[in-house]
Amino acid sequence: MHLESLGATPQLRALTAPELTLARVTISHRDLYRLVTDTQELDAEPSGSLWYNASTRAAMPVVGDWVTARVINPEQAIVEAVLPRRTLFARRAAGRREDQQPIAANIDTVLLVCGLDHDFNLRRLERYLTLSAESGAAPVVILNKSDLCDAATLAARTAAAISVAGHAPVVAVHTRTPEGISPLLPYLAGTLALLGSSGVGKSTLVNRIVGEERLATAEVRESDSKGRHTTTQRELIPLPGGGALIDTPGMRELQLWATEDSVDQAFDEIATLAAACRFRDCTHVAEKGCAVQTALAAGTLASDRFESYTKLRREAQYHETLADSIAGLERKRKWKSIHKAVREIYKSPKHRMD
Repeated sequence: MHLESLGATPQLRALTAPELTLARVTISHRDLYRLVTDTQELDAEPSGSLWYNASTRAAMPVVGDWVTARVINPEQAIVEAVLPRRTLFARRAAGRREDQQPIAANIDTVLLVCGLDHDFNLRRLERYLTLSAESGAAPVVILNKSDLCDAATLAARTAAAISVAGHAPVVAVHTRTPEGISPLLPYLAGTLALLGSSGVGKSTLVNRIVGEERLATAEVRESDSKGRHTTTQRELIPLPGGGALIDTPGMRELQLWATEDSVDQAFDEIATLAAACRFRDCTHVAEKGCAVQTALAAGTLASDRFESYTKLRREAQYHETLADSIAGLERKRKWKSIHKAVREIYKSPKHRMD
């Protein structure tokens, strides 16, 4: 396989030292990776210098990353560096710590999959769209299982998705027949990432797109459309016509890792209204001349849409405040470690003799 079919560029090759090999991460499991190069697939682990120089856990390789690797033997390699990422889809890790959990890197298009059954949830879709805006990848909203809806339900839920999707295309598909995914075909170029909750049919979609039964699938409960996580790890799958598809496990929890700017981008109609408010620091609660409150009163802005916007903006504000504080502590710890190492050097017998 030539890496150009997966998106390699002359610029990436120019960043690769002669003694190293350009590779792309296809599977990431903790600190073990599967790499693909121009000529082979390799199991790999990070080098000590990569660990030492990584400013955060998020700087370590993830699926979709371009890396430089030192080939040890025909089956193994050491990852020496992660090359600059064009885009990164990430969420806040579960738990109390403010940690970024990368999901996939160097994505061109993120396919946000919603089920047209009990899984259909506009508030969750808004959260995905906010994270997509933060990632830098272009979103496409996929409404799956259109064969399970009557015409009226399909039309209503498509219109609802369009109302929150902004500039993102919205397409309805099903996987009962190969032709069911035809509305999706115009968007299958470059590196794609498939994201959605458990039971929306991502694995079956992957099989249809790839053209073979590549991933295991399972039925969902009819009562609530919940399903088991048939995908248990993130994996980059080359597509027959070039490009790649990254499948991800269904997400039970999708905590926000985004800035207020990304929230405004996902809710661009509200951000546009807010720019027309009389006061620049308008809270959109009770101020005179508030364009947002005027739109709410007139019914041109839905109250649940505005509530979702304010909730996500509060989360983003909290994240930005906490992230800045943690970044400051990390910088302080790093410099403290460097100063300690320098002091140890000057205390050494060899240095004193010199």
